Amino acid sequence: RMGFNNSGVEAVKNRLKSRKGKLIIGGNIGKNKITPNENAVDDYLICFKELRDWVDYFVVNISSPNTPGLRELQDREPLVALLTAVMEENSKGRPKPVFLKIAPDLTLSQVDDIISIVLQTGLAGMVISNTTISREGLKTTASEVEKIGAGGLSGKPVFNKSTELVRYVAQKSNRRFAIIASGGIVSAEDAIAKLDAGADLIQLYTGFIYEGPGLVKRILKALIKY
Repeated sequence: RMGFNNSGVEAVKNRLKSRKGKLIIGGNIGKNKITPNENAVDDYLICFKELRDWVDYFVVNISSPNTPGLRELQDREPLVALLTAVMEENSKGRPKPVFLKIAPDLTLSQVDDIISIVLQTGLAGMVISNTTISREGLKTTASEVEKIGAGGLSGKPVFNKSTELVRYVAQKSNRRFAIIASGGIVSAEDAIAKLDAGADLIQLYTGFIYEGPGLVKRILKALIKY
């Protein structure tokens, strides 16, 4: 819930310049916390321009609940403006795949709008999903949860919601773009469930905390038999 705290795009670029190996690197870009939404496009373009030579693909993050007002960029008008600007910049050099990362808390009508915008602007696909602002199903008492404060909830509590969203988008879009699934993957079975729902790729976050890097090996072993 602290936002996108980091040392800035220049620091990231310098680290990427010195990296060795051929791992696929994605640039997850967003606006600064203090940047008003009407100027958000500028932040995304700065990040895009600085990182385009050093990453393999981009994720336009408009769905973190930890940056006030960021999720408002998921509305049709600001989203079309943002993605159009990013894709115009993308066309000026060797194009990179661009994905849109969405929240799991959208209404289906909002999701339908976003699917049409992704197709309209020619994105490579979507990342489904970010963390949730919902606190449903937690064992911790409501008063304790309230005391902890606002922020995005990740891990198992978001698994079902994000998986069903993957399934909905895959069916609604007729799989016309790629889907990267994230949210609550802590086992090989979870990874397979995301693929069964329509995902092409998966991402791990919270699962690393509870299962460690060995989780990747277990998933890969299971996928051999998948």
